[in-house]
Amino acid sequence: MSEAKGPRSYFPAIEKKYGEPIEHWMRQLESVVTDTHMQQVGFLKKQFGFGHGHANALVAVFRAERDL
Repeated sequence: MSEAKGPRSYFPAIEKKYGEPIEHWMRQLESVVTDTHMQQVGFLKKQFGFGHGHANALVAVFRAERDL
């Protein structure tokens, strides 16, 4: 399997730091799916204590996978 590139390259560190699989965080973002990219980043930062880089990476993949 090839090494993840781009925002997905943050996923192992996110899972380790925040103690949940990526799928868990994607489900959390479903509750704010109508928000903008930066509003979703802010949601992860405020509600779960994410750092900006980790939140931004998750939101970028979330939105790309949903054509948002």
